[in-house]
Amino acid sequence: MRTIPLSEASHHLDELVDEAIKGKEIVIERDKSSRVKLVPVHAPEHFPVFGSAKDKIFISEDFDSPIPDFNVYER
Repeated sequence: MRTIPLSEASHHLDELVDEAIKGKEIVIERDKSSRVKLVPVHAPEHFPVFGSAKDKIFISEDFDSPIPDFNVYER
């Protein structure tokens, strides 16, 4: 883990970001009590593809037919 003061981090931010992306732990310190950890944000591995569920989902022919005995719930 590398701890670096904020004043120095502001001058070397580009290099610190590169180190964090490579997996190194970077902690930025201000006033010796406030600390922030610089970590990479990982993007999703894949995005959904339009039409990828084709032929996997179906709706039955009678999906909108009246439900037997449903009139018990009607008032």
